Amino acid sequence: MTAFTTQSGWNAADIAHDTSWVLRFDGPDIQDLLDASRQAGARSTDLFELTRKDFDFSPRLRAKIAQAAEEVNHRSGMVLFKGVPVDRLDLSTITLLYWGLGLHLGVPRPQGKLSQFISDVRDAGGTYRSTQGRGYNTKAKLDFHADGSDLVGLICIKQAREGGDSMVTSSIRALQVMQAERPDLAERLFDDYVFSRQGEQAPDETPYYRASIFGEKQGQLFCRHIRNHINSAQKTFDDIPCLTPAQNEALDYFDEVLTRPALMYCMRLEKGDIQLLNNHAVLHSRTEYVDFEDPAEKRHLLRLWLASYDGPALPDSWKAAYKSVAPRSVRGGFKGTQITEQARQFVHRLAHETAMELPT
Repeated sequence: MTAFTTQSGWNAADIAHDTSWVLRFDGPDIQDLLDASRQAGARSTDLFELTRKDFDFSPRLRAKIAQAAEEVNHRSGMVLFKGVPVDRLDLSTITLLYWGLGLHLGVPRPQGKLSQFISDVRDAGGTYRSTQGRGYNTKAKLDFHADGSDLVGLICIKQAREGGDSMVTSSIRALQVMQAERPDLAERLFDDYVFSRQGEQAPDETPYYRASIFGEKQGQLFCRHIRNHINSAQKTFDDIPCLTPAQNEALDYFDEVLTRPALMYCMRLEKGDIQLLNNHAVLHSRTEYVDFEDPAEKRHLLRLWLASYDGPALPDSWKAAYKSVAPRSVRGGFKGTQITEQARQFVHRLAHETAMELPT
């Protein structure tokens, strides 16, 4: 087994050689997932009425989920679950199963203007490189980026006809490379940058916030890189400072390092795969894709954002983005404009159940 952690980083060859981050659900696991999900669904079909206790997984499956939590939080920063039989399950069952699995890893967080806690990742005609663009509703090639939560999960229900491949790079290893080659530019990644909320801010939020790309807390490094939102802020807001030439050069250099074949690991998510990533240590991207003509066969994934039960303290400069930088706190997400009292009560119940700290 290769010795790497989220803090040491890894190369593509490390991940290809040591595949302990790939976990397969076998027959008993699948039956366990389905039985627990059906039992939870019999209690309620409303996801906000269900918490972790409602998905009574077996000790065997809990051990596999605990292994995944250790891998994604502390080791490689990513997990690929394989084997969910999506072709023989309806969407409501897939959603319920996925929700229950997520509840054993963290507290779900809202993801956009509509305050949705699960997002359909499929081409809805969106424009990625626009001042309100979000990549998940387009078929465009995406920049390397982090999502707005401790962990991000994707379950693949339908693949594209062509493309839509997933790429991941250890942000920590990319920084190490940059520090060796251009330490002057690497230092600029610790500056504060302005990020646009892409028009999805809640009524009590500003349309943009400031945060560093890299930060340090308690001796650990963390990364939060969303170039598209930085560029959007520069185009949209007149009351923010322009990026300096050195900052622009640093961003360009970092983006180039992230795509180097020695660092970037590529995979194609298959039907029934669940990809889980640590946003603080791994950046991800996607190739452009071509869909099938049949609407029933078009590419479709479900996305889940989670505040990890094992979340570390985060850099102080990230508080505007995450609302809390305390360890084991319910943080992150895009609150949006349609958070309901039911959703708030759900989060409070789950936080109480799991001894998670709520933002003040």
